Amino acid sequence: MDLPVAEVLVLNFQTKNYALPQFVEKMVKLKVLVVTNYGIVPSELTNFEILCASSYLKRMRLERISIPSIAKHPMQLNGLQKISLFMCNIGQAFSNGSIQFSHAWPNLVEVNIDYCNDLVALPADTSDLIHLKKLSITNCHKLLALPEDIGKLAKLELLRLRSCTGLAKLPGSTGNLKMLKSLDISYCFSIKELPEDFGELSSLRELNMRDCSRLQELPLSVSNLEHLEVIGDDETQSLLQPFLPIEGTHIVVAKENINLNWLPKFQF
Repeated sequence: MDLPVAEVLVLNFQTKNYALPQFVEKMVKLKVLVVTNYGIVPSELTNFEILCASSYLKRMRLERISIPSIAKHPMQLNGLQKISLFMCNIGQAFSNGSIQFSHAWPNLVEVNIDYCNDLVALPADTSDLIHLKKLSITNCHKLLALPEDIGKLAKLELLRLRSCTGLAKLPGSTGNLKMLKSLDISYCFSIKELPEDFGELSSLRELNMRDCSRLQELPLSVSNLEHLEVIGDDETQSLLQPFLPIEGTHIVVAKENINLNWLPKFQF
């Protein structure tokens, strides 16, 4: 295939430093970029700014990449809709403001962050991603908090925080996520309580709260949730018991199907 018209590019390497090939700049039809470092530690990625010429680029997956290395050159990818970061070093770039989601990738619809062990907080402007529908942050054990104004994500339909064991609470504005259909806080051992207006999540249909061992009680507003399926365990059943007999609610507690779906999946 002639590279300039190729739509998908997969780059694999195993070095501490890697520069995007110059020919990428000529791939004017590029839609999907996958960059995978098979080394033990995250690699410094350079020449990243040549992607600015890729106006068709919609999906990008980076694996074992040092994000601060690509943040040295401010850039905009206005067409990018989905980004996946797996086992990347991102904490420094996110905390010091060198990466600003709403400026670099303003039209993101989906963000997936998995096993990024140095992530403590998301960029402050995450809540300005007005098109975002899916935010998945999993196995990031040092994540301490989400943006307080996360409720501004008016189109968000899925929020997955699975196995973020350091996360202590959900922001108070969570109840403003009127389009949220699925919330996963399973294995978030540090969460002690849910926001008082949790019951304002009028579109919520699935809540996974398996092994939230420090969560001792639920806000009364939970009784406002209709047709809600809760995935949990025996402790979850006990938490929800006071709400089950309330007329007009349809809360169902389902045991999670244990399988191998938690294993990292290759996704664009």
